[in-house]
Amino acid sequence: MVATSSSVGSGAAGAATFIGSRSRKYNYYEPRGKRATHYEDVTVDVQPDPERYLIQDWIISFEGGKGSGAYTKDSTAVKSSNWHAFRAPDQEWERTHFQRQSKIETTVQSVIANARKAGAPAAFDRAWTEILQKHLGAWKHAEFGLATSLMQAQRYGYTQMINNATLTNSSYKMRLSQDITLYLAEIGMDIPGWDDTKGKTAWLEDPIWQPTREAVETIMGATDYLEQYFAINIVFEPLVGELVRSGFFMQAGAANNDFITPSVIAAAEADYERNLANTIDLVYLLANDAEYGAQNRELFQAWVTRHGALADAAAAALQPIWSQPHSKPVSFEDARAVSHERIGQILGELGLSR
Repeated sequence: MVATSSSVGSGAAGAATFIGSRSRKYNYYEPRGKRATHYEDVTVDVQPDPERYLIQDWIISFEGGKGSGAYTKDSTAVKSSNWHAFRAPDQEWERTHFQRQSKIETTVQSVIANARKAGAPAAFDRAWTEILQKHLGAWKHAEFGLATSLMQAQRYGYTQMINNATLTNSSYKMRLSQDITLYLAEIGMDIPGWDDTKGKTAWLEDPIWQPTREAVETIMGATDYLEQYFAINIVFEPLVGELVRSGFFMQAGAANNDFITPSVIAAAEADYERNLANTIDLVYLLANDAEYGAQNRELFQAWVTRHGALADAAAAALQPIWSQPHSKPVSFEDARAVSHERIGQILGELGLSR
């Protein structure tokens, strides 16, 4: 049990005894491994908590906010006997995040610039050009909506470790939305008759995209930050996100003389693997909490049911897109079978089902 300043009645230096009290490395928290990592050093307890070392209660609070302090546990219906136990498997913090984002952007921009220099966009199949304008242009709005949802969700995370994982997730999706926007604008300069407005129109009006809109906007409207995080990575991404990105654009691109789009989209799949690992680790921890595990699993199962139904409807409505390219290297049925297998594996790790 961690000894806090409040438990000894004093905030004076040396009043409380804790992990690393006599260490010159000042390890006041218990690391997950034998030694503290750099990620833990710059993340754990950076966001103060009155239950851990902060004798004077929350340093700041917001007028009209929940409770009296900056963060409250009732911002989610999920319960935990130790919110501070979570460590993100990707070990990402500010410096490493910016470094990775910078490398991805450099690669993406280099691919686009070299392809345009070689005249690659002019070789795109005409039907594929229409698909990029309309459907890739629509998908960027889905990515933006999910990024916005995560950006809002991270504000309420009770610990810095949860906030970090949620915010980097938001940043990756915002980057992809931006990459797609810039990519389509750049190749549009090389393709006669290009119309940048088709993607927005499809997102707002095309029946193919309205169930996806509903799924994304339902997530955005959720008031529980962990429901948003869970719904995106555990449900929507395997059933819709990967289906669209790797199940369609990355597979159909090359078959329609487009070697650029798969390269622009590819980084997002690596992003998702990191985000999924973080989410699974957190959800597993909460689902197996010694005190609240059973009720958390019941809540998670309800979220799977709610958001799974919306994601299934979204995926089914997108089926016509697979029939639009001249070259069809993969069928919708095969791509969707992969997504069903994927979510089955994810839920299986967490002891949940569909």
